[in-house]
Amino acid sequence: MLTPVTTQPEKPLFIFLPGLDGCGELLQWQITQGLATGFDIRTLTIPPDDLSTWDELTAKVVNLLEIELATNHRPLYLCGESFGGCLALKVALRAPELIDRLILVNPATCFNQRPWLQWGSHLTGWLPPPLYTISVIGFLPFLAALERMTRTQAANLLAAMQFPPQTTTSWRIALMREFEILPQQLYEFTKPVLLIASSNDLILASVAESERLLHYFPNAQRVILPHSGHTCLLETDINLSRILKSQKFWPQLEFAWRE
Repeated sequence: MLTPVTTQPEKPLFIFLPGLDGCGELLQWQITQGLATGFDIRTLTIPPDDLSTWDELTAKVVNLLEIELATNHRPLYLCGESFGGCLALKVALRAPELIDRLILVNPATCFNQRPWLQWGSHLTGWLPPPLYTISVIGFLPFLAALERMTRTQAANLLAAMQFPPQTTTSWRIALMREFEILPQQLYEFTKPVLLIASSNDLILASVAESERLLHYFPNAQRVILPHSGHTCLLETDINLSRILKSQKFWPQLEFAWRE
């Protein structure tokens, strides 16, 4: 677990679980845009050679959360994006007592419902390395709304996509193909949930998936980003701290709202 800014033990924990890259560094833009003013932030980094199963990854994250809370018990906001959204959901259902708020950003929970992704994902492990490298670059315009990002952000995204080796990427895609959560499990999770979905997500049917999850979670709310792509947290017009404030998911506003 990385600490991207100076620790702030007096503030609630914000734990970010990253996408397929597993490096967690792509949250930096949101940190600079105000997220750190409300939270003590941690980002999960999954080693590039890690081939853990869902159960193993879930157990590791739960253990990390327990360690964080053992020394300073405080509210914990768990946020997962894409692949990390699947992992965050697994963690929340495994250890709901550790989590106060769950935030899912374009979670890849519907990956197995996209036939073309199912078909194309099987090719990832079979491509020769030179073709795989080209395919990663070619996939970038589908993954991100590049016109809504700076060149630096686009370069950071490409570097993150190239962070895990081909075998690891293929393995994590296989995990998303087999991901499954039963509706009853979602019904039983009563903590507040915020679903953030991008209308122009060219990878996943994120808006439709957010509608499905909204139906099952008993205490959920949703924000739709009308012009955003899949990697919305890298876009210059998207400010996660403002979204959290508008939805009463910001610590000080939550307290005032409850009062």
